This record gives sequence, C-alpha cells and structure tokens, in this order.
Amino acid sequence: MAEEVKKIVDAVPKLLDFPTGKFHVDYDKEADVLYISFERPQKATETEVTDEGILLRYRENKLVGITILNASRFKVKA
Repeated sequence: MAEEVKKIVDAVPKLLDFPTGKFHVDYDKEADVLYISFERPQKATETEVTDEGILLRYRENKLVGITILNASRFKVKA
C-alpha cells in the first residue's frame, strides 16, 4: 500500500499544474487508453486527432476532454 500512495503523491506536482481544477481520469488497461475529462458528462461534439494519436474532445469550441491512445508509451521508465 505504501508504494501505491508514493506513486500518487509523486504525481501531485503534475496534477496541480493541470489547466483545470476539476478533472476525471479513467484508464482502460486492456486497451491502453487514458481518458481525461474536464466535465462530466463530457458529451463532446467534435474531435481533433493530433499527430501523436491524442484525441482532443471539444464541445462548442471548448476543450472538454482528452483521450490518449497507447498511453503507456508516455510512461517514464525508472
């Protein structure tokens, strides 16, 4: 349990730098897809795909979520 708490605490500085104070994170480990929503329900109406395979979800030109495909590729190796 202590290791899990340490991993969460290590993420705190990056979480504090998020562009919004409220967000929801879901990770589908089997599909290796990370969903970050800035609003619930997200209900995006438009999606832009970046060259890195990151889906930017918009509703009325407002960014409401990000979907990261193959998310584990961004994992920092120890």
